[in-house]
Amino acid sequence: MKKYKIAVIPGDGIGPEVIGEAIKVLDRCGEKFSFSFEWEKFPYGAGHYLATGEVMPEEAMEHMSRCDAMLLGAIGDPRVKPGILEQGILLAFRFYFDQYVNLRPAFSLPKVHTPVDLKGTKMDSVVVRENTEDLYMCIGGTTETGELELPVEVSRGSYELKGRMSLKTDPACPFAAQAAINSRPGVERITRYACELAKKRDEDTVTVVSKSNAVSALYGFFEENAKRVMADEYPELKYAMVNVDALCYHLVRNPAAYGVLLCPNLFGDIISDLQAGLAGGLGTAAGGNIGDGLSMFEPVHGSAPDIAGTGRANPVAAILSGALMLEHLGEADASKTVNSAVSDFLENALESELPFEFGGKASFEEVGEKIRKYIR
Repeated sequence: MKKYKIAVIPGDGIGPEVIGEAIKVLDRCGEKFSFSFEWEKFPYGAGHYLATGEVMPEEAMEHMSRCDAMLLGAIGDPRVKPGILEQGILLAFRFYFDQYVNLRPAFSLPKVHTPVDLKGTKMDSVVVRENTEDLYMCIGGTTETGELELPVEVSRGSYELKGRMSLKTDPACPFAAQAAINSRPGVERITRYACELAKKRDEDTVTVVSKSNAVSALYGFFEENAKRVMADEYPELKYAMVNVDALCYHLVRNPAAYGVLLCPNLFGDIISDLQAGLAGGLGTAAGGNIGDGLSMFEPVHGSAPDIAGTGRANPVAAILSGALMLEHLGEADASKTVNSAVSDFLENALESELPFEFGGKASFEEVGEKIRKYIR
């Protein structure tokens, strides 16, 4: 029997609750498909930081690198200053393991209310977000004097970026600066991933989300390189481009209009949450941070400390994130089974059996138990 070693960070707030249910579903799925999991849990998150002052030691990441994948609950606590955990854990993982793909599917689920009338159609789209470049390079600073020196020393999977930026206003005034980088290797590899995914989904188009009419150097470069890769390597696929503001307009009018959306980092961050809202909320939103090394899978709803311990958490997004992890591990049939189990549960559930977020009264444990019954 094949065994997968999975690093688990249950995290903060409702993280341990929803990840616990995802683990139970995945264990049940393993029994059905003749594989198993070894779950190795790590304590990192707000609780650990508040108790020890430690965010994420590099030796822990080195240890995790020997696992087959990672399952993350949620990181965040109002007692911790914003940015400490996000940069020290989430961005640290993305950069350390070169997780250059952020994958965010959005699809219709039975009995999940959507804010927009789909008019008989169903959403089934996926944001393929470049996950290591753009404005998330963490090159920036502020000044009160009107002069700013920014040393640059950034390491990514295929290159190192070093140098210095010197900026000065005349007359002097306080300002902030943030630098964005899109590299040719970065655009090429995320484009290839999006194209392979489109082929797997039996789609004929990849739509690049851009804003080159206003930010011509940064996003014009992204467009040109994505278009070249598609023309040279994927002539069977159609290249399309839409400006990010226009896309927001079109998505709200017709949420089912798009399939694979290839996005630079910043736009992908925004559009993926819009898509989640159109599909029924963050309680449906699974996420994957994928690279050639350790890949990390997580629900993207956050730690929701206000409902932690009340039983009102919704485990659906965590369970769907587990399905993404199975797909990544090569267990495609098992992944489909988990997705089907979630859909079948929602289709057949009484209103009272739905999660609180979907208008029901069922606890996260009751929802997880009923989903497991459809793994058959």
